[in-house]
Amino acid sequence: MKLGIDIGGTFTDLVLLNESTGELHFGKTLTTYDDPSNGIIKGTTELLARVGVSASQISTIVHGTTLVTNAVIERRGAPTGLITTKGFEDVLEIGRELRYDIYDIRLSMPEPLVPRNWRKGITERMNYKGEVITPICLEEVAVVVEGLVQQGVKSIAVCFLHSFANPAHEKAVGEYIKTHYPHIYVSLSCEVMPEIREYERTSATAMNAYVQPITDQYLAHLEKRLRELGFGGVIHIMISSGRLTTIEGARQTPIQLLESGPAGGTMAGVFYGKLINKPDLLAFDMGGTTAKASLINHHEPEITNQFEAARVRRFKKGSGLPVRIPVIDMIEIGAGGGSIAYIDNLGLLKVGPESAASEPGPACYGRGGSKPTVTDCDLVLGYLNPHYFLGGTMPLNVAAAREAIDIHLAKPLGISVEEAAMGVHRIVNENMANAARVHILEKGRDPRSYAMLAFGGAGPVHAFQVARLLNVPQLIIPVGAGVVSALGFLVSPVASEQIRSMVCPVDEMDWEKLNSMLAEMESAGLDFLEKSGVSRSIAQVTRIADMRYTGQGHEIAVRIPNGVLSAASIPEIHRRFTAEYELRYGRSIADIGMETVTWRVVVSAPAPQMQPRQVVRLADSQALKGERTLYFMEGNQLTVQQCPVYARYLLNPGDCFAGPAVIEEMESTTIVGSHSTVSMDNYRNIIIDLH
Repeated sequence: MKLGIDIGGTFTDLVLLNESTGELHFGKTLTTYDDPSNGIIKGTTELLARVGVSASQISTIVHGTTLVTNAVIERRGAPTGLITTKGFEDVLEIGRELRYDIYDIRLSMPEPLVPRNWRKGITERMNYKGEVITPICLEEVAVVVEGLVQQGVKSIAVCFLHSFANPAHEKAVGEYIKTHYPHIYVSLSCEVMPEIREYERTSATAMNAYVQPITDQYLAHLEKRLRELGFGGVIHIMISSGRLTTIEGARQTPIQLLESGPAGGTMAGVFYGKLINKPDLLAFDMGGTTAKASLINHHEPEITNQFEAARVRRFKKGSGLPVRIPVIDMIEIGAGGGSIAYIDNLGLLKVGPESAASEPGPACYGRGGSKPTVTDCDLVLGYLNPHYFLGGTMPLNVAAAREAIDIHLAKPLGISVEEAAMGVHRIVNENMANAARVHILEKGRDPRSYAMLAFGGAGPVHAFQVARLLNVPQLIIPVGAGVVSALGFLVSPVASEQIRSMVCPVDEMDWEKLNSMLAEMESAGLDFLEKSGVSRSIAQVTRIADMRYTGQGHEIAVRIPNGVLSAASIPEIHRRFTAEYELRYGRSIADIGMETVTWRVVVSAPAPQMQPRQVVRLADSQALKGERTLYFMEGNQLTVQQCPVYARYLLNPGDCFAGPAVIEEMESTTIVGSHSTVSMDNYRNIIIDLH
């Protein structure tokens, strides 16, 4: 048996899988911010008791968490020092000297994670080929490290110029710190991000050092508590690229966990796409705090190496700290069930990005929240059943929701509570649809050629209207939609990605040197998998090169053939580069050479395979539970309709009916609008065709 655990901004989701039968059991509990492991232990204990199994029967636990992201955003990391090449102490502050908003005269940039007095330069120098110009002096290193330790630093980042070409100096400093100060954490850029671009590499290494102590302590604490429950199996951690790493790997490079949870949802989309033969999907995830959308093409998620953490303006590109790690490419907006609605200074209705989260939560939760949220509005519109939220374990207070909407929205706008609630609902849907549309079009794709897979606690409530706005022809609500990210953890492969930079025109490539480098990278990846218990014989190897036209400043990722490369490989490399370039930019450039910048070798185990089968014990026998009054917008008119309410668990494959309708399950609710047909496939996924 395998257990997936996803800590979100509002809820902690759990999925228990019996691999031999495909049986799935789901759990959901409120996230505990003071100590996230409390929520995990509570949810795990409740789920195991309900299913009737013990922790000792679980072979694998796969965990994803927002701990690293939150630590960076909230500046709760450890006191961190930076050792770099003399003269480059201010790289973190100088950055790229770009303004993310050229019209904002009060623009502020993110504060570096390492303050100026803890950034120290060492007299050493490598050139871009990795040749030593100025040798490193360990006596100087000793003085600098001693000074940082005396000032209270708990973690040290080491990033020297051109260390991606020759890491000898960094490794010497790392070895010195580990030998003389074993209690101090150390992060080397040659291990965290061994590629070109000094600012991004320094930023990533500093961030890794900043979060490493708290991540290490959290994972050790969590492992201890799980062992005390009786769990004796293996713990894997979901990383931002949608792959799994070991708990030791996560402790060493915790920066890989920045987008841990959202990656699980996309990987679940990959799994369901293969299961129902839908190679191209738009994965739409809406939880309690944010909504995210990502593309899956030909059963593969889009991976990017451009990522920012801790943005000054959360959804403003360029306002955060850059981290060049492999991340599933997704768009994120501040629209979740807990997003707070308000009237701005111009008297306009706005929603988010501030969230009520789980504490104090939406007004209807009865946990102290008094501001109107998206969940409150969905409840007033009839989309949520106040007596069946989380399967009836958490009743919702309709009166409190109406009061919050009335005081903060309806009365100031001079409209009814229902009109205000519908306004919030429509704004959230429009914001999500607009963000998803831009994300898709920027990649040269057409939303109409994708089916939408919707999940997350609030995703199925809003997905139909978002799909309608995007002109998506089909909407799919998978089994366990409310906890799909945790399920995605269980169907993701264990993998390792090795990175090396080699800036070189393709027609001038030293093929012998390149093949030797690729063989080393592949061997390192295979060694990692072997330590994780995966046989080398079943490992899958993927090569990717970040390439550009000669003279350009940015690259695109191009899949490169396996095997020995030579000058004879150039036509195929050129063909693949041109195809990728034309897909993104609609044209290619003739008579200009190509060059590689960074090489990536991904070595992964095969993705787990299963036939999902949810197990639920219900007293009812009829799928049709009754009717409920729902509010919809027809044109510009707010209308009231009596809609049938179905129990998802009692619908059978082949069942078919027309919208509008409500389909309830324990972790989420699906709202179906008019001009649509609903059916259930053989895997018990809800398929909604929009007419």
